Formats: sequence, C-alpha cells, structure tokens
Amino acid sequence: MSKKLLSSQIIFILLVALTTFVIITTFTSYEINKLLLESESHSLYKEAMLISNDYATSYYNDDITLEDFKSKLHSIDTYLNAKIWILDSDGTLLISSGKEAENFSKITDFSISYFGDQYSTVGTFYDCFTDRQLTVYSPISLNYKVRGYVFIHKSVSKITTELNDLMQAAYYTFGLVFTAFVLLLMIHWSHTLSPVKKMAKVASEYANGSFENKLDETGPGEIGVLGASIKYMAHELQSLEDDQKKFVSNVSHDFRSPLTSIKGYVEAMQDGTIPVEMQDKYLNIILYEAERLNKLTESLLELNKYGRSGTYLDISTFDINSLIKQTLLTFEGRCVEKRIKFELILTGDVTNVMADKGKIQQVVHNLVDNAIKFSPVSSTITVETNITNGKVFISVKDRGVGIPSDSQTKIWERFYKTDPSRGKDKKGTGLGLAIVKEIISAHKENINVISTEGVGSEFIFSLPLSENKDEDHN
Repeated sequence: MSKKLLSSQIIFILLVALTTFVIITTFTSYEINKLLLESESHSLYKEAMLISNDYATSYYNDDITLEDFKSKLHSIDTYLNAKIWILDSDGTLLISSGKEAENFSKITDFSISYFGDQYSTVGTFYDCFTDRQLTVYSPISLNYKVRGYVFIHKSVSKITTELNDLMQAAYYTFGLVFTAFVLLLMIHWSHTLSPVKKMAKVASEYANGSFENKLDETGPGEIGVLGASIKYMAHELQSLEDDQKKFVSNVSHDFRSPLTSIKGYVEAMQDGTIPVEMQDKYLNIILYEAERLNKLTESLLELNKYGRSGTYLDISTFDINSLIKQTLLTFEGRCVEKRIKFELILTGDVTNVMADKGKIQQVVHNLVDNAIKFSPVSSTITVETNITNGKVFISVKDRGVGIPSDSQTKIWERFYKTDPSRGKDKKGTGLGLAIVKEIISAHKENINVISTEGVGSEFIFSLPLSENKDEDHN
C-alpha cells in the first residue's frame, strides 16, 4: 500500500475520531446543561415555596417586620446567588432582596400566565434583565386568596459557569479515551494493512506474470479469505499459463510433423528427386497427412465448443444398445485387420437413455477407437451396459497394455500421451479422451477408468435412464 494511501487512511481515522468527539461532547454538554437547569429550577422552586409559605405568610400576618423579612430574603439571595422579588397580583414590586434599587416599580401587562403550566421559565422576564435568567415563582396565599408572588431569578450564565467546570473534567476524560482509541485503531490498522500491503505487492507481481513470490501470510478474518483467494488465483493463473504453453507446444508438434512430411514430399516432386512413376505413392502419403491435419483441426474445434459456460446439448430418448451396435460396425475393417473381436453384454433388448445422441455416439466411438489402438492382435474388446439406481453404466474394456497408475488422472488432458512412443503414432492426436471427458461432463455425468499395466483398461461412464419407452430412431 502506498504512503499516500496510508496517509489518507490515517487522516480519515483522525477526522472520524474528531467528528465523533465533537458530537459526543456537544450532545453531552447539551444533556448536562438540560439536567443542570432542571436541577437548579427544582432547587430554586423549593426555596420559593419556603419563602411564600413561611416568611411571606408570617410577614402578611404581622408576625415579622418588613426589615426582618428583607433580611431573610437578603440572606437567601446571598446563599443562592440569585435575586428574590415579591410582587403583588398586578405586577407591582413590593420587596427586592438586593440592596440596590430596581429600575422599575411595576411590570406593565403582568400576568402569571407568562409561565404557562410550568413553575419556571428561561428568559429576560418582561425585559427586566439584559441577560437570560432562570426564573421560578411560588404564589403567596393567605386565607385562600393569592396576595402576591415570590420570584427567584438566577442568571443562566452563572449556571453555565458551573456547567463548564463540570464539562472540563468530562472533556479531559473524553480526550484521553479518544486518544487511546485512535492509537489502538492505528495499531490495529497497521497490523491489518501489513498483510494487505504484502498482498498488493505480490498481486502486482502476479499481474506481471511472475509467480515466484509465494503468499504465505494471509492475515485474520476477511483479509485471510482475500489472501487465500489471491493464492488460489495465482495457482490457477500459473496452471493456465503452463497449460497454454503445453497446449501450444503440443499443437505445434502435432502440426509440424505432417506439415514437414507434406513440404518435403512436394519439394522432392518439384526438383525431380521423386520420379514421376513413384509420385502416386507419395501423393497418397501427402493426402494421408492432410487428412490427419484435418482430423486434428476438427478435434480442436470440437474441444473449443466446451468450456466453463458449457455447450448446447440436443437431449433426446434413444436406445443406447442400438447406438453401440451401430458404432461398432464402423470399426469392422480395423477389427478384421487386427483380428479383434467384440464381446457385447447388453442389458435388455432396449435400454433407453436421455442424452445427446450424436455426442454420446462420439464418446462410444472414441473409447472403442482407443481400445482397438492399444489392444494386441487376436484379442477381445468387451462392451457392456447395466442399470443401477436409475443410471445406465456403459463400459468399454480392452486387454491391452494398460495405463500406468501415475498417468490415470492425466489421460483426460489435451494432447496427453501415456507412452512417449505414441508420438510417432500417426493416427493419435491425444485429444480423443479429452473430448470424451468434456461431453460426459456437459451431461453432468461421470466417467472413470480402471486399468492395470499388462492386463488392460476399462472405461465406464454413466447416463440417466429414461422412463420413456418410445425410442428416437432419428
């Protein structure tokens, strides 16, 4: 990972942490201020009730003098750090706790409805103050009649000062918590980004075609999954590159041999090395090589039809026994030449399957062709069908040279030949079994091989049994 990207990630973390810090502290400050105002309001209201129910009532009953009443209000004023007013019902200021005279004697348009259904409010109280005040009131009742009201005013700025003192400690706490959070997060990211940085470097090398650097450390969680995916991708890319090189090499080899023969014989005819009376023989060889090239090209085109996206299958119901018999007839000439016999062990007179008839015929043809090729003279090839669990299993068994155990998983690869001497086999392309494998896989069925060197090989593949008794004779 580049330093620029890492720096941007760190800046992003700091911005998120700072934003979170500001949001939390702002919300906390708002909530604490709200709680503090409610607490202060409740405390002042209790004092206002004490004044109205005790001192004011005593004053109106002439139990205490005006000076004693003012003295008590002044004491409470000092204790609460707030102003206390006594107003009558029409808003006339009767008593003030402060020593200085107030700048008004009566509040015009005074109404206790100013408070609504609350006992407190925040404001300038009929513009009597220049700054915002928390004001609470309590009525002075005497003989069930309201004689006046006790008002206590406390500056909101003084309450806010108390809030700031409380919040300062909270800010320090939040600051320490977020500093620790950012440090831990950066350590965690550094630990996480380390394998990501390594994966990015290795992935870049893979993109340039170099697979020497192996990705060993993958990291935790999703990073580990990503690392494993990159390792798998690298393995697949390397295998693909190796397969591509092998494919090109095999194609080049199989095309070069007949092309070299054709070119050599044509040039020999042109310069007179091959006399006219012998040209028919070599023209037949040229034709044979051209047919081999044509067969190789057709096989490559056939294999090209199959891939990850699959191929189109023309599924129909047909008798697999009948198809096997028809296919074996095409090998009559070769079987006579090598004195090979077929042993047929077929289940029932008719065994219907559901598959692509043309492609399955190609599978049977390729397997029988392969069996004849590796069967000794005067031997027997057994072709068998049997039904198990709703599947029809078709077997082609020869008594030939067999396949080495270390080659049995490779025979399905394109151009793979178990015996190096087969490179001289003009009839083999190394594509027959690869085509068979692709066709059976396209049907979502399986094909397996059982082989012992010096004893022979048996290829077995499955097809779904059809319940439809009507055979497709097309």
